[in-house]
Amino acid sequence: MLRAALGSARVLLLPGRGGSGAQRCLRWRQPQQRRAVSEAAAHPGAVALPVPGSAAERLVGRWLLVCSGAVAGAVVLGGVTRLTESGLSMVDWHLVREMKPPRTQQEWEAEFQKYQQFPEFKILNHDMTLREFKFIWYMEYSHRMWGRVVGLAYVLPAVYFWRKGWLSHPMKGRVLALCGLVCFQGLLGWYMVKSGLEEKPDSHDIPRVSQYRLAAHLGSALVLYCASLWSGLSLLLPQHKLPETYQLLRLRRFAHGTTGLIFLTALSGAFVAGLDAGLVYNSFPKMGERWIPDDLLSFSPVLKNIFENPTTVQFNHRILGITSVTAITALYLLSRKIPLPRRTKIAVASLMAVAYMQVGLGISTLLLYVPTPLAATHQSGSLALLTVALWLMNELRRVPK
Repeated sequence: MLRAALGSARVLLLPGRGGSGAQRCLRWRQPQQRRAVSEAAAHPGAVALPVPGSAAERLVGRWLLVCSGAVAGAVVLGGVTRLTESGLSMVDWHLVREMKPPRTQQEWEAEFQKYQQFPEFKILNHDMTLREFKFIWYMEYSHRMWGRVVGLAYVLPAVYFWRKGWLSHPMKGRVLALCGLVCFQGLLGWYMVKSGLEEKPDSHDIPRVSQYRLAAHLGSALVLYCASLWSGLSLLLPQHKLPETYQLLRLRRFAHGTTGLIFLTALSGAFVAGLDAGLVYNSFPKMGERWIPDDLLSFSPVLKNIFENPTTVQFNHRILGITSVTAITALYLLSRKIPLPRRTKIAVASLMAVAYMQVGLGISTLLLYVPTPLAATHQSGSLALLTVALWLMNELRRVPK
């Protein structure tokens, strides 16, 4: 006798009398289940074969969306930590030991003394009090603890779903990559912080982390976020059976290119933050009195300006932002000529609205000399814009044959 427990996404096989074989259950939900049972029917002694079903896929999809939300929280908190200049307050890294914060006055003074040995205190914060130090320390501590929560949110459910057999073969590879990336992200974060703790005898500049490592840290977080969000949406949102016309193909390609441009613009923001480039020209649309500033290419060699000259970095971020909103506007106008499902139209309109909101936030942040609340909102807006772009891409994805 063969019993299919489809609600729990498992197939149970029991041998028949005299080992004569098995009968098939008459109700099916997934082609995967039909294949799994037909294969198992040839082996009457088999028991408990796990099969990924629709209920399991929904659960995995929701887990991935929660994980992407946790990563988004880490990105926002990391941005606030950077804006409050708190990232260099914890001068060492321990996976478990640093989870316990200082409690007594003696422990706080010892932690403060460690901070006093590094360039940020000597050059920038030499008159800082213990109370002020506690604020920046707790900011960095919150960011690090949230990172550990993100790691657990990926790894523990992944192990559970794997053991339950709720992950399809392609999803297993994807989940392994996500778990590996979240671990790599933690190590990359410390590698970034370490660059701001190094003594630089020939430099009298304000101690800060390397903008290259900051961009790598943000970039890997954005990749982790995008991969988790895309995987979750793909499992939860039913695909539209759209006719594969030339107009739809062009819209899909344009959406892919626009999403890539949004990603690049967000990544360029890491160089703006790393070099404090938002403070060099606080006017718009011109930079000072000119459209193209005199010191745009003042570094030598010329290529060095792209990543190390604050003026060039701000100029590039402006150009990328303007190009992104122009592309989104063109995408919206192109979509109006194609009959699309209601949910897809909402995604396109939402992308347009968030894009112009983000432009307004960016200009306001610049003109007001980068106030922390507004700058943090602008950084969060870039993540919201990327989110809606990925949603639209998911709506337009091709139905597999």
